[in-house]
Amino acid sequence: MLKLFEPFRLGASMLANRIVMAPLTRARAPDDVATERIALYYTQRATAGLIISEGTPISRAGQGYLFNPGIFTAEQILGWRLTTRSVHAVGGKMFAQLWHVGRVSHPSIQEDGRTPVSPSTKTAIGALAFGRDDAGKPNLIAASTPRPLATEEIGRVVNDFARAAKNALKAEFDGVELHGACGYLFEQFMNPLVNDRTDQYGPQSLENRLRFTLEVVDAVIAVIGRERVGIRLTPYGQLFDMPAYPETEETYRVLAGELGSRGIAYIHVMDQGSFRIDDSEAGDTSRKLHALIRNIRTYLPETAIILAGGMTRDRAEVLIEDGTIDLAAFGQPFISNPDLVARFRNNWPLSLADRTTFYGGGAAGYIDYPPFTR
Repeated sequence: MLKLFEPFRLGASMLANRIVMAPLTRARAPDDVATERIALYYTQRATAGLIISEGTPISRAGQGYLFNPGIFTAEQILGWRLTTRSVHAVGGKMFAQLWHVGRVSHPSIQEDGRTPVSPSTKTAIGALAFGRDDAGKPNLIAASTPRPLATEEIGRVVNDFARAAKNALKAEFDGVELHGACGYLFEQFMNPLVNDRTDQYGPQSLENRLRFTLEVVDAVIAVIGRERVGIRLTPYGQLFDMPAYPETEETYRVLAGELGSRGIAYIHVMDQGSFRIDDSEAGDTSRKLHALIRNIRTYLPETAIILAGGMTRDRAEVLIEDGTIDLAAFGQPFISNPDLVARFRNNWPLSLADRTTFYGGGAAGYIDYPPFTR
């Protein structure tokens, strides 16, 4: 049997295989609450060893997109509980991805039209939030200029993450993944060319830039235990106006050491370069990322590594076999192949997804993809 299909112990969870369903924003929650349709969508895909939920905002202030199910109200907890119970009923495991977008938001999404918060005063040039346009209709709109968090407010955001983690256990998730990737709040603190603070969270030292991330990790561990905590990272990622900086390798090497010493369940690395395979610079980014992963493994005695981004069955098997990673995450293939694990196991062909149905809408392109039939 190929290693990809072997069981794997991930923190407190025993996974049926090493295939992970990566978090995928689908914008199918009209009231920001997980519905029966969302429960069916995830249950159809529950043969994955682990499902990581779509980004679920930890607070209204952390939201940058309409129609994403949050985890900060009683109604949202109940909505997600329907999903997790359904996934568990067919033998699946599921983590909630806890999300705060920081500056990638807009007043139309925020409570009482407030200005989005960030560690920085800098606008994410070219970044789009999904809010309400001038006519009040849902639409992609430019992210607005943020208000920098006051030092005394940062502790409140840390507590919001801890509260969301407790809510995730109330919703019967098996654990949580902190969304520390893709140019959102954690990266805004870590990137010295975005972070322009002058306090102890500012860019004057690496310790300062990592302080917020590690405070959140520690707060979440304190309420749900290290074995139920993962984090997603995008070293070398440049989404949402995140400029490249020379200290990237050192930043993530030191961060990995801190996370490894805490013994969290996993680090989930996203290879953004893999989506631009015709771009020589992107290819170089992927090579640097793989070298970084091999480097940080020595700092992670109890922490698994998941890799996502342009993943195929063959690539996953090679990377697991040579010890680069422990689990492989697949995003878009799971959209149109709810039975992806069976298709991989039997070498069945994959169905193509309808990209026009990725975000928003109803059942079409969401729960109507059929399993493979001969």
